[in-house]
Amino acid sequence: MLSRVIRTVVVAVLVVLLGPTVSAEPMEHVEARLQADLEVVKAFRPAYPFWRHIFTITDGRIAFGSAKDGRLIVTFPSKGDWSKDAVWTEPALASAVSGVAWPTRLDDRRDLAVRRLEPVTGPLVHNPTRGLFLLPNVPKYGPFLEEWSRIYERFGVPADIGLAQAVLESGLNGTARSRSNALGLCQFLRRNWQALNRLSPETIEAYNQTTQAPYCAAYLSILATMYGSFIPALSEHHSGGVNVGRTLINGERLGGTTVAEQYLKGSQFARDLRSVALREYRDLYRTYGVRSFRYAEMVFGNTINVQLIRSDVTQERIYAMRTRRAIPMGEITRRTKLTATEVQRFNPALQRQVPAKGTLYLPMRVPEFGADVTFWHRPASAEYTTVLDEFLKLEAGVQRWHEASFEPELQRFRRRFEATGTVEGQVMATTLAYVIGDLRTSRRGAILEDFRNSGRILELFQKGVAELTAVVGGSGSQ
Repeated sequence: MLSRVIRTVVVAVLVVLLGPTVSAEPMEHVEARLQADLEVVKAFRPAYPFWRHIFTITDGRIAFGSAKDGRLIVTFPSKGDWSKDAVWTEPALASAVSGVAWPTRLDDRRDLAVRRLEPVTGPLVHNPTRGLFLLPNVPKYGPFLEEWSRIYERFGVPADIGLAQAVLESGLNGTARSRSNALGLCQFLRRNWQALNRLSPETIEAYNQTTQAPYCAAYLSILATMYGSFIPALSEHHSGGVNVGRTLINGERLGGTTVAEQYLKGSQFARDLRSVALREYRDLYRTYGVRSFRYAEMVFGNTINVQLIRSDVTQERIYAMRTRRAIPMGEITRRTKLTATEVQRFNPALQRQVPAKGTLYLPMRVPEFGADVTFWHRPASAEYTTVLDEFLKLEAGVQRWHEASFEPELQRFRRRFEATGTVEGQVMATTLAYVIGDLRTSRRGAILEDFRNSGRILELFQKGVAELTAVVGGSGSQ
């Protein structure tokens, strides 16, 4: 298994650096950013590989792993006999819980397992398994990962990172819908998809993963450029920009020297404060919770699952056609000889017909259905590559990006992307227009400026540091 993972990683890196669909120069810059982030994750969250197991073991288990290196140690049933139904990856450790009288409550069982195992294993991390969120979708959508990888990379996003986020958000299922009305592959809120649709000259169908992927990638690329790191960019998607901003300011005060360090130090600080005095320090973290604390490391951990799925599942091509008119399902099945079920596998949003100016995805090119917009099958144009490379190297800084004086620079890039006359350039232009509008109308900049300069917040921060030093020997040290 290990050799297969290593081989897969090597192949993935070679595709990134040498693949014909992405120019080397932007991806070299992106790869350097990713490697810097990965080193920080390894230093501050060494258990990150543990999270791949949560989505590959079927529901109904509690997984325990090492907080030192993320290796899986044991799983116990959520319901059942922990004395008989444990599954050990390290059987020699079973003696540590031999003869234990397990409590009735699940949380008490988990706490007891930690107390018995940690003297032998060292610090542990544990979580319920969620394999049913991902595994049923792998046969249906796993064959598309190579195509989606090429899409993400075209926007300057490492494919494994982008798709690992999709694993967390939707289990790769384009029709996933949350209770808060977030839709699709990367779970943008419906109102955000509607806003993008108004800005786009083409129809965006929020339940088609291959429609969503370019916008998910473009948005993550823009956020990573704004922060200079994928770590807070990933987390903003989950917990919101204001929460991430507070976390960064706290991390800076704790001595973080890079954006990634500041974020992870501030994140640890927030989690520690919640554990010692949930309400007293709320103004330092607000709605930033435990899942927010774990989010980035969960994404990095699930890059391993993305690599394995792409390696183990036979990959298929996806062809995209931009429709001039509405095309009903019956016409699609008649011309292609595909079943409606197979057509819907490529187009989960499709019920009765593909709308005019929409995009139809199929395993073959059918010229009668519209213009070929499969941009990821073609080398990126020199014009697009140049603009993307310059954009990715923009100076980072949330405060700077919120200043009115910076908007003309972003607008200049928006126009340059649009002027490339490419599909991907139009996606970047549309997504940049959305981000510019959000920066202009959001109160995030003012809220964070007040947070940074507030004497009351600074006093609360110093009090929190003192309390954590007394209770747990300090916060944010790793």
